[in-house]
Amino acid sequence: MNDLFPAAPRPLVCDPEPMGFWDDLFNAVKFRLRQLAPPVDPAPSTMEAVVWSRSSFLECVDALDRLQAAVAQQRHQRHALERDVCSAQDALAKALHELVGTRAGEQRARHLALHDSLTSLPNREHFRTRLEHALGEAGPKAESLAVLYLDLDGFKRVNDEHGHEVGDELLRIVASRLTRAVRKGDMVGRLGGDEFAFLLSTATTRQQLHHVAIKLSDAVSAPLQIGEQSFTIRPSIGIARSPTDGRSTAVLLRNADAAMYHAKRLGMGYAFFDEVPDSVTHIRPMGPPRPQRLGGPGLRQVPLERLG
Repeated sequence: MNDLFPAAPRPLVCDPEPMGFWDDLFNAVKFRLRQLAPPVDPAPSTMEAVVWSRSSFLECVDALDRLQAAVAQQRHQRHALERDVCSAQDALAKALHELVGTRAGEQRARHLALHDSLTSLPNREHFRTRLEHALGEAGPKAESLAVLYLDLDGFKRVNDEHGHEVGDELLRIVASRLTRAVRKGDMVGRLGGDEFAFLLSTATTRQQLHHVAIKLSDAVSAPLQIGEQSFTIRPSIGIARSPTDGRSTAVLLRNADAAMYHAKRLGMGYAFFDEVPDSVTHIRPMGPPRPQRLGGPGLRQVPLERLG
């Protein structure tokens, strides 16, 4: 049935012949034996042989009677056992179905807890957990890790002008494109709003990361159609590498975010953290992540210093 629960046993195959068939067979044989039993001949010369022969036939009939009764009893017991086994199989199948349903429910709950409900990508908590695990496995040097932070330019305008349904569909399309663009072993997650993050564990040289950033930018920037509306949206990408740009999850994400803001301000498309000035004023929303980045109420200036 699945890896956790074994398949239910196959149902028993009942005897194809009903009990009446066997009764008729036994009765027919006994009837024929009685017919073949010679009648008692009063002649003295043959009396003894006839009596012996007739007695032998009748003993066979008696033996068949006992055999027929034993077979009937055994068949009755077998049928009762088959009914019990069938009932047990039904109960087992029902229990397995309930257990599989429980396991599937647990898997769905776990998936929902670790994934974004809109795009089905790993959510912020899942991404941070994976990054922490990757840093732990890489050890103190952690020379094979890079974090990319991607934000969609002008996404707020799409929501304002076309509504949140169009904005949500745009995010789903972008998420699908980003998933196809990363390689096996790399990870893409949605951090919230129009912000995505990537964990790269293989292509981490500067030249390789240039190519990855261009590939992601091209994937997002390709024209897309939602209903009767056509859109072209471009991303800004920030890149931070370990250990030079940080040795912890928080620092790497923060520095990749800073590099993304630097790329957005200058219209560069993407930037490395080591290209960000040593001290830069960084507009940052207060509270949960939001696509809005410049001006507006509820914003405060946070001085960002190079970390790591």
